[in-house]
Amino acid sequence: MNIPILSAAVIIFLGIMTGLMYLGSRKTKTDNDFLVAGRSMHPWIMALSYGAAFISTSAIVGFGGAAGLFGFSLLWLTVLTIFIGIFIAFALFGPRIRRMSCNLGSETFPSFLGARFQSSALTAFAGMLIFLLMPAYTGAILIGGGRFLHDALGIPFTTGLLLFAVIVAVYVMNGGLRGVMYTDAFFAVVMLLGMGTLLFATYSAVGGVIPGHSGLSAISNLVPATLIEQGHRGWTAMPAFGSRIWWIVISTMVLGVGIGVLAQPQLTMRFMTIKQPRSLYQAILVGGIFIFFMTGTAFIIGPLSNLYFYQTQGKIAIQVAEGNIDRIIPIFVSQIMPNWFLYFFMLTLLAAAISTLSSLIHVQGTAFARDLVENLGINKLLPGAPTRFWAKLGILFSIISAVTLAFILPPGVIARATAFWFGICAAAFLPTLTAALYWPAATKAGALASTITGSIVSGFGYIFLQEQGAVAVGLVSRLLGRTTLLPFPWTHIEPLIYALPAATIVLVAVSLLTQRPMAKHLEDTFKKVA
Repeated sequence: MNIPILSAAVIIFLGIMTGLMYLGSRKTKTDNDFLVAGRSMHPWIMALSYGAAFISTSAIVGFGGAAGLFGFSLLWLTVLTIFIGIFIAFALFGPRIRRMSCNLGSETFPSFLGARFQSSALTAFAGMLIFLLMPAYTGAILIGGGRFLHDALGIPFTTGLLLFAVIVAVYVMNGGLRGVMYTDAFFAVVMLLGMGTLLFATYSAVGGVIPGHSGLSAISNLVPATLIEQGHRGWTAMPAFGSRIWWIVISTMVLGVGIGVLAQPQLTMRFMTIKQPRSLYQAILVGGIFIFFMTGTAFIIGPLSNLYFYQTQGKIAIQVAEGNIDRIIPIFVSQIMPNWFLYFFMLTLLAAAISTLSSLIHVQGTAFARDLVENLGINKLLPGAPTRFWAKLGILFSIISAVTLAFILPPGVIARATAFWFGICAAAFLPTLTAALYWPAATKAGALASTITGSIVSGFGYIFLQEQGAVAVGLVSRLLGRTTLLPFPWTHIEPLIYALPAATIVLVAVSLLTQRPMAKHLEDTFKKVA
């Protein structure tokens, strides 16, 4: 490790970041500026910020490593994230969220749902979910950044993890959402350059596009027997339909994240920041290209790392990583790229980690301040304390929780922790959010019942049915003496698959049985929306 070069790169990177955050800080004069960037952001900045907040070290390191184990089947997640996460989100959800949030005066995701359905209980419940459960996803991103610094640059894991946490806490507290989005746009450019270079270098390392893919197909006989028994049919083929690996790839990773992106609070907030709703259409192309290069590159280099490791070391990726899929990408990058690129790629991952972490921490802080403290009247304990004070306190709590979980979570957990959070969001929020935007007859009781149902059914699935979660919690084992409540395939089905329909059915049924919202409220809410 060349300390002078590394130090110069980091100083330049942090200098640009500091300048952009300072610019955002100077323009952050009100709570509205801190929470939704004054609703004045350019659509391209919003699109780059959205993409950078979406793509984190969990996508590059965690899901890239998972692709190294499971193969190109994860590219279906790229297809889904572009179609649902960009096209549907920007064209169908974003403009309505922007207009309705202005009509309702909402500045956070939970307060938007609560104001739409005139339910402070819904606001508090959504804020509680974000503040209590989002640290699991945040901790996974911290692990990804710390893992790369350890495997590629030799920096102790604990040091790297704490470095990310401190940087994010300092910048988010001072710059607000405007500063976060300015730096996100810069991070997105760094990430695009880094991942584009890595994709080109990977194909060069394995002999080109066609030789690389055909060579990877030729070594399918190296797939471990334990994986073959679970449905693995090679890195260039889909897993056997209905097998354990098929359920993991399709339900947990592809559908869990691909659908869950629509209801991510930190991404939904971006739609509230733009000047005009129509400008979201201008952002679709920028967002789509960015997501393609970010997720597509990670899901391509992961499988191809098996061919490279076999050609150079006679082993496949999971063997080189000693069974920890979170180490596949860091080790692969450190071996195929020159030292100078490792520093640049470190900045790429630093950008990916900080962009997502800052968005998550900002959302947790605002949920704590606006949706819990102020909504429940706790702010009366300190009369006169502004929203930003409580938000910064929430940010501090969130950082501490995420760091603690990062040290507790087991190896190879990044992709699964990400899918867990995305799945929880889809089950709890997506039916309610969709109804808020497109079904005026949806009622307060229906929305609250749906959100609670999605959360409870998802939680039940993770604790009692899905094998990995049930084993980690151990409640079924202590109560019944077996690993899970039900046998396969329930052990490998993502709870989203049954929690989302359950929440949707409850929303419709309860709304049809309860009194619909007042006409005046609906008129004000949907003004200029349709």
